[in-house]
Amino acid sequence: MCPTTLLAVPNVSEGRDDAVVGAMSQAFSVAGGRLVDVHADPDHHRSVFTLTGAQGELSAAVLAGARVAVERIDVMSGAKGRERGEHPHVGALDVAPIVYFNIAQRGAACAEALVLAYEIGKLGVPVLLYGELAQGRARADLRRGGVNGLAARLDTGELRTDFGPSRLHLTAGATLVAAREPLVAFNLELTEPASVQDARRIATLIREGGAQGLPGLRAIGVGLRGGGAPTTGSLEHVARVRARSKEPPVAQVSMNVERPLEVPLREVVAAVRRHADIARAELVGLAPRAALAGFPAEIPWRSGDPEAQLIENALGF
Repeated sequence: MCPTTLLAVPNVSEGRDDAVVGAMSQAFSVAGGRLVDVHADPDHHRSVFTLTGAQGELSAAVLAGARVAVERIDVMSGAKGRERGEHPHVGALDVAPIVYFNIAQRGAACAEALVLAYEIGKLGVPVLLYGELAQGRARADLRRGGVNGLAARLDTGELRTDFGPSRLHLTAGATLVAAREPLVAFNLELTEPASVQDARRIATLIREGGAQGLPGLRAIGVGLRGGGAPTTGSLEHVARVRARSKEPPVAQVSMNVERPLEVPLREVVAAVRRHADIARAELVGLAPRAALAGFPAEIPWRSGDPEAQLIENALGF
């Protein structure tokens, strides 16, 4: 693989409107990125796109999708009561990390991320850096309190934007940008009678800093409607499906494994299993092969075969 080939993983606060997700997919591709994976989830109301490209080209591809997000996604009305899903967020294009695969690519990824941050700021969307571009500032700290919390901290001067305006965009909120190594977005659905409250308790215990915390693990507990499986279709269609649903939500522990080579997914499974049985597992986006080493064969995957979501297979190396 060319040493300047990088990955981008833009996360967008829209997982229910196929037209918007499709428009963003097209924008990323037309602008020169190679789109290798799209994961749209209506419960989290979030789509995760994975695209690859060379340094100097990848930021332009992400920016093309950012324009669609700014034009078509309104996260600020959600701050006033409209449901915006289970996943924490602060913007339409919520996070836009540039991912490098080895230390030799780190400089290229940092440069590409800074170019992207500058260009998003020119769209009128404030950008805040996180991770190694911001002395280790955590993404979760910036998302604390959602769009309302971020807006308040910008107003008081507790936080300052790194690029773009000093206040949130009227509809698109803010975007968080980083350069980082690969992480694994990984979800575990719990078997009944485990409840959403159980999932939240487990997440609190096993996340980094918790009583049984794993290093680099970020975790929240959420409830999935519609039997736990993603529902495709328009926002109106999904709303009708949910309105008909009388079943209690499926409990899910939703996680980011930020050190997947140190903490493989089998260890995360073991940590959750100390407290509840597991019904299904799910990868969001791509994962390095080593992260799945020794994964329990008896746990089914929501997407079927996880081989299609390995970085090595998707990128051909």
